[in-house]
Amino acid sequence: MSVLPQNRFLSLLSVSADPSCCQHAAEPSPCKEACDQLTTIKSESRLKHLLQSLPGYCPESMNELWTCINSTLPGVSRKSDGWVGLGCCELAISPECRRECRQASSKNDITKICKKVTENSLYSCITKNEMGSSCCSFAGRHTTCREYCEAIFRTDSTPTESQIKAFKGYCQIHSHKLVECVNNFTESYPARSPIDSLYCCERAEATHCQDACRRILHTLHTEHEIIEGLISECGSQPLPQDPMWQCFLGSAHPLPPPEEEPPHPAKMDYAKLHCCSKANTSLCRDMCKEISTHWGSQTWQDFDQLCEYSPVETELIACLADVREPCQLGCKDLTYCTNFNNRPTELFRSCNVQSDQGAMNDMKLWSNGTIRMPFMNIPVLDIRKCLPDMWKAVACSLQIKPCHSKSRGSVICKSDCVDILTKCGDRKRFHEGQTPERICELLSPIDDPERCIPLHRYLMPSSLGDSIVEEVIHPCNPNPCSSNNICRVNRKGCADLSSCEPYVCEPGCKLGEASEFLVQQGARIQVPTHAGSPGCYEVCVCGPSGRLENCVEMPCVDTDKACIVGGQRKNHGSSFQTDCNTCSCFSGETICSTRTCLGSSFSSDGHIAGLPCSCPDHFIPVCASNGRTYPSGCVARCMGFKDHQYVFGQCHLSNPCSTNTCPRNQRCVLKRRVCLSSLSDCQQYECVGRPGACDKNVFEPVCDTDGQVHSSVCHLQQAGKTLAYQGQCQEACRKPQQVCGHNGETYDTVCHAFSDRVAVDYKGPCNAVGHVSGMAPDSACSLVSCPAVSTPGCHPITPPGACCPICASMLQIIWNQKQMNTFSKLNKNQFVTVRDVLQILRLYVSVPQCDVFGYLSINNQLVVLIAPVDHHPTPLQVEACSKEAEKIDALINYASPTLVSHVPLSAFLSSEIRTSSIHSKSSVPSPPLLLALLVAAAPGSFLLALLSALSLERFC
Repeated sequence: MSVLPQNRFLSLLSVSADPSCCQHAAEPSPCKEACDQLTTIKSESRLKHLLQSLPGYCPESMNELWTCINSTLPGVSRKSDGWVGLGCCELAISPECRRECRQASSKNDITKICKKVTENSLYSCITKNEMGSSCCSFAGRHTTCREYCEAIFRTDSTPTESQIKAFKGYCQIHSHKLVECVNNFTESYPARSPIDSLYCCERAEATHCQDACRRILHTLHTEHEIIEGLISECGSQPLPQDPMWQCFLGSAHPLPPPEEEPPHPAKMDYAKLHCCSKANTSLCRDMCKEISTHWGSQTWQDFDQLCEYSPVETELIACLADVREPCQLGCKDLTYCTNFNNRPTELFRSCNVQSDQGAMNDMKLWSNGTIRMPFMNIPVLDIRKCLPDMWKAVACSLQIKPCHSKSRGSVICKSDCVDILTKCGDRKRFHEGQTPERICELLSPIDDPERCIPLHRYLMPSSLGDSIVEEVIHPCNPNPCSSNNICRVNRKGCADLSSCEPYVCEPGCKLGEASEFLVQQGARIQVPTHAGSPGCYEVCVCGPSGRLENCVEMPCVDTDKACIVGGQRKNHGSSFQTDCNTCSCFSGETICSTRTCLGSSFSSDGHIAGLPCSCPDHFIPVCASNGRTYPSGCVARCMGFKDHQYVFGQCHLSNPCSTNTCPRNQRCVLKRRVCLSSLSDCQQYECVGRPGACDKNVFEPVCDTDGQVHSSVCHLQQAGKTLAYQGQCQEACRKPQQVCGHNGETYDTVCHAFSDRVAVDYKGPCNAVGHVSGMAPDSACSLVSCPAVSTPGCHPITPPGACCPICASMLQIIWNQKQMNTFSKLNKNQFVTVRDVLQILRLYVSVPQCDVFGYLSINNQLVVLIAPVDHHPTPLQVEACSKEAEKIDALINYASPTLVSHVPLSAFLSSEIRTSSIHSKSSVPSPPLLLALLVAAAPGSFLLALLSALSLERFC
């Protein structure tokens, strides 16, 4: 029994197979167990894996079982999957007919509205689909034969002679009824004209081949002449994997001509479509677009065989893996792959019960002596006797899928692959030319332990005990929310403490009807246009309906425009180093960090400054028009500000409301922000009227200047109070105790800094600026008294412009100013701020023991800190924050749609990471009081305990 085609696979995603089918399998048996799983799995990748391996559990001889599964999977009679004529509905002339057709479950449902006299194209299409459905059913369980058949009926024009010949050659031995049925259809059509295939010429890689192809189709007539002419002019043989020949021969189903109407949005998967531009070959790029925009017209097995394991398509496959199964921190509660448990600081794609069961099933299947892959079979000895622990580690690794930040792939290391196949491969049954080395070159070409899975790590249990892992918890893993909700860490607490959970479930929207990837309600999302043209996007909002709404097209970006740097060509989207700076190429424009490099950093007084433009490290602060305080006018001018665009003094020490009067019946309220968009000056206040009724369901606690907490800003304004800071009121912040933030601003208390999402550098007002280039040992910071590093043995980092080291992980992000301005225009000229970016990035940190802080550095990079929130974080917590930072860094640098689909994060170009590490675990103190609260408290109160101590001592 072969693997089921994708249209059936998608039906299963929607409705699942009929559980009654499984009664045809003997009980108990491996087939019965696998069949029962088939009826419950909802994950695309898990379902796909089980469908591929199901024939190994349930042989072809089980006719009743397979007939039942084949009859229930397509879901033809179910509205959720549509009917045989659904793809024809767009051909209807009348809008009423189109609407009726989309809602129908059979042709009989549309006859009253859709008249055959006026809707010829619609009924002709339905008739053709009905014939195809009827004919191709004779293929039975022979999937490849079925696909040859479906290709004939799927093509928009008459099938080619090559298609018909290939179909007959393959299917003749399987079913005479099938061939006879198809003959009746093909013979009723006139001979096809060569120019019907003109659109195939566009698939040729070389321009001269495209021109020759068009000329040949216009001048030659017989198929033999055309093929010979193309071979001669294009210099290539008719190979199925070549996009042009694939289109002509129809061996992998030709794509529709470019002139065809775009697919209906209901079949879009924008998340996957984001990935298609990462394909290195036109074949995989086209197939990716096909499976992302037109479900059912391209089988997922074809994509698997040609692209999923291709060594040149690692970026594409990693991107699709992010969409299907994003990397998550932590793994526990597995009953079969137990060596993967108690790993709270490792990243996995699929640590769940289904994967655990899948690994056990794989081991049973492999025990039969063959490992079946989409493109090869690997004969092995009895794995129950030959390295069984290694094989179990392989099965569990391929199912649980440990993540690696550098490659994000889930393949075992090549040396392990060669070793296990050398010892346990059945050489007598190897095909000619097969060797362990050649097999592993295809399956596991990487041997860098930072880019592949070293099996020895999972041959033994985790070194952590059950209790210590409570230092790092994962409220959203496994996901406790429903399928249309997103799970987020609860960092706000709850109005009702008796029912407070460490997570919140927020309503979300799918990125297209065929997508499983969700974004939160209210988010602004960048998605590719329907046509999927490279560089063309639109920005939509996730609306209350659970769908993307109010989409506005963005100006297309020329992705073919490269940068020329030092005489070398750099492609759009690539990152590279020039001297000591990191650069990215964006549509022909080179955007770089602005560090001062060694050898050019001496200031006028002769010492190393390490500041932009070799400015002296004097602290004479100025407030620029973007709302950012710079240490001097020299640095502000170096960042492009004119003399009239900054004033002396720190931004936070000014009162914009003293000079800006608001309209009558409104009052001026301070709103400090640093703007990343530059369409206008960054306004530091807003005018607000007295609010009406506040939403009682909203809980966004804020503290007023009198030390009273309010449920939201609305409630605070309704009470006529003045905002002090976001969050619960803290006893430690009742009295002013000035601190200096990493952004060079002086705050009244640590709570005010934290409310601004800024971590504290040192106590007291700001009076010095640190270097940004990592080479200024004699900076003015030598006069600053720094607090002790929070965790003994920690190797800390010092953020750019700061004076004091901190035990945290840091991302330095290069971003695109023009893109930020575009997003601002599309959002009614609303400012894009640093806080906006940080609030979105907080959603990607999955453990409450870590949080996100950040600022715009004095050399215009976005600095993001992922820091432990405890007073004395343990090594495990420091490591967890480092892993969270590595995860986000990888998502930025690989432009993963799971992150860059969010506006304004899609303006990120590249990221550099620095992480803290622990030198010696022996010097680490025992878990402090906060951790005792975390372990002992009931779920309803643990988060409040966390928030009450949140970073106040840590950053003081």
